[in-house]
Amino acid sequence: MSRYRGAKLRITRRLGELPGLTQKISANKQRPGQHGKTVKKSTEYGLRLEEKQKLKFNYGLTESQLYKYIKEARRRKGVTGLLLLQLLEMRLDTICFSLGLTPTIASARQLVNHGHILINGKKVDIPSFQCRKDDIISLRSKNNSEVLVKNNLINKRFTNIPSHLEFNEAKIEGKIKDFCRREDILLDLNELLVVEYYSRR
Repeated sequence: MSRYRGAKLRITRRLGELPGLTQKISANKQRPGQHGKTVKKSTEYGLRLEEKQKLKFNYGLTESQLYKYIKEARRRKGVTGLLLLQLLEMRLDTICFSLGLTPTIASARQLVNHGHILINGKKVDIPSFQCRKDDIISLRSKNNSEVLVKNNLINKRFTNIPSHLEFNEAKIEGKIKDFCRREDILLDLNELLVVEYYSRR
């Protein structure tokens, strides 16, 4: 299945606020669809599926990409749910979004794809690139890159930079100090339900 390119507010009405997907807030609060007004009791499977969908839509992943991250998190030592979130938060597009360079993760993916981002002085145009501790993220010295990002920094929604990142606004340069902590993640999610969803695969 390819990446979702449909109506974003429809997704947020169903799953709740997804900071990485869109800045917009729908005036209509009921769930989408013909039966949106009726409240149905969710099954255990339904709850797990919704949490998985939140993660998938927020980070803009395909089903196969998310499953690869789950397998990688299981392979590593530690709490699988936290490791999964740390892997997703260390993606280059997510780091650009967390630094405030773009309003959403989708626009961060475009910024990276178009070659505007440097890591340790080298151009990287792969949004899923896994950043590491002490990596320095900066902009290419092009006028259009700077104008675009400065506009985003002026209008950014989240004023607080996560504790695992450091940002120099004058140089438009960020540094990764460590892996993210659970409380730094903006998404309202129960990651254990996501791990349980994939436990039979």
